[in-house]
Amino acid sequence: MSTETIFSKIIAREIPADIVYEDDQSLAFRDINPQAPFHVLIIPKTPIATINDITPEHASLVGHLYVVAAKLAKEYGFAEDGYRVVMNCNEHGGQTVYHIHLHVLAGKEMGWPPYQNNKKVLQ
Repeated sequence: MSTETIFSKIIAREIPADIVYEDDQSLAFRDINPQAPFHVLIIPKTPIATINDITPEHASLVGHLYVVAAKLAKEYGFAEDGYRVVMNCNEHGGQTVYHIHLHVLAGKEMGWPPYQNNKKVLQ
């Protein structure tokens, strides 16, 4: 599987994105198809295709993505009200870009479970 994705192009600044956070390990930007008032994607700068490809050596990097999520929650003022962090894996899990990424969704109350296919969706 190629490591070049739309996300690697965003990291390389070949494709524009509404970037809200960046450090040496990660990049966070607004989702182009938001499912909540606040919806950002947090990606590692190291390409890892799926959750299945995460190795013990990636533990610190993957943990860092969650640290960034918590930082953004506090910075944007929704840490206390709550938010959802989701990482999809492969086709049946809803993954469309094969470069792991956290979805951080906030700004409205969300239901559980988040059904698909014309049923209840993130509320």
